[in-house]
Amino acid sequence: MDIKEIGLFQAMGAKMNYLSTRQGVLAQNIANADTPEYRPRDLTDVDFGAVLQDVTGSKKVRMDRTTQGHMTPGGNLDTADSRKSRITYEVAPGDNAVIIEEQMIKATETTMDYNLMTNLMRKNIGLIQTALGNGR
Repeated sequence: MDIKEIGLFQAMGAKMNYLSTRQGVLAQNIANADTPEYRPRDLTDVDFGAVLQDVTGSKKVRMDRTTQGHMTPGGNLDTADSRKSRITYEVAPGDNAVIIEEQMIKATETTMDYNLMTNLMRKNIGLIQTALGNGR
């Protein structure tokens, strides 16, 4: 079995591709910060609920018990904070809407997310190697 056939690694790879593409778009925004009438662009966020519904037929994830002694969850889990990013940008004096600080924050967040995916992938490969007896 190839590691690319494992769903977890496919999902992490897709997320890393998304983050890499987003970083390129943000870099283009920063590079055009002095271009008159340039409007910054960004990729739309992936709707995990829609992806989950496509895969499982439901937007809900439920806990499963593998042993009778395990406890079932007592209630609904809290949802993530759904803050909306600003759709409209401030316009700079030269009719340029790029705000360098916003773009730099987004680029840093994207880098942090990419590093997280890299570390998760490394850890999961290590777990598989350990399970196969090839661990260090």
